[in-house]
Amino acid sequence: MNAIINKIDKQNAKNNFPQFRVGDAVKVHAKIREGDKERIQVFSGTVIAMNGSGAKKSFTVRRISHGVGVEKVFPVYAPHTTRIEVQHSSHVRRAKLYYLRHLTGKKTRLREKTRK
Repeated sequence: MNAIINKIDKQNAKNNFPQFRVGDAVKVHAKIREGDKERIQVFSGTVIAMNGSGAKKSFTVRRISHGVGVEKVFPVYAPHTTRIEVQHSSHVRRAKLYYLRHLTGKKTRLREKTRK
C-alpha cells in the first residue's frame, strides 16, 4: 500500500522548485483569486518550519508586516504555489524556528551561510 502511495506522489510532484531549508529567506509567488479575477501575489519572509512529506509537504513562512508578525503555510505542490525563489540561506541549528515568534528587532536576524 505504501509503495502505491509513494508512486502516485512522485507522479504528481512538480520538480521545478529549488531546494530550500528552514532558515532560508524566500519569496513565494502564489495565485490569489479575487472574485472572478486571478493575480499573483508575492509573500517574502523566512522559512520557520517544514511539515509533511511527498505530495502533502508544506512550509511556513514568517515576516513582519507593519510591526505585526504574519505567518502563512504554503503547500509545496499546490497549484496556487507558482514559484519559490530563495533569496539567501542562513545557518540554523534547529528544525523549527518557532522561537522567532517571541523575538523582535535585531534579535530575529539569522546568521547568513558562507558559501564555500
